[in-house]
Amino acid sequence: MEPILELESARLLMRQWRDEDLPAFAAMCADPQVMRYFPAPLSRLESAALIGRIRGHFAEHGFGGWALERKDNGAFIGFTGLGVVGFEAPFTPATEIGWRLAREHWGLGYASEAAWTALRCGFDRLQLDQVVAFTTEANLPSQKVMQAIGMHPDPAGDFQHPNVQAGHPLRSHVLYRITREQWLETLHG
Repeated sequence: MEPILELESARLLMRQWRDEDLPAFAAMCADPQVMRYFPAPLSRLESAALIGRIRGHFAEHGFGGWALERKDNGAFIGFTGLGVVGFEAPFTPATEIGWRLAREHWGLGYASEAAWTALRCGFDRLQLDQVVAFTTEANLPSQKVMQAIGMHPDPAGDFQHPNVQAGHPLRSHVLYRITREQWLETLHG
């Protein structure tokens, strides 16, 4: 399959990563507010390594986390994308949807807009049967985005994230799902 290198929404260009994205991405990943639902903020080196892993996912699977660029001013504002879940859990194998935006771009609908575009790509172009999302129990903003794009909580699938240390307050995760049929109902409902 030919990699899906670019998507577009009304206000966003979802594109491949550029080397010049690193300073803004590293600043976003170092922001304690942006990273409050992750075990720790990332260093510049860890942010660069994450971009490398995202690029590798595109090379291996043909899709991944697209860099988000505002069409009106060209600003890099974060990323949204689809990824093959990289750990063992009762709901794997699965493809997840995720996002991370710089704080100054919160509350403007960009996360939902980009996530909806990524979801459409997953069902239309990648022909996925289902997409999952997960986050810490306390991350209500991300759960609101999941609900806004038509995902449904799956309490039976809630889990302890294997990559978060036992006893850590962020280890408990909630699971959301959406099937192709549910997505089509959302489109036509």
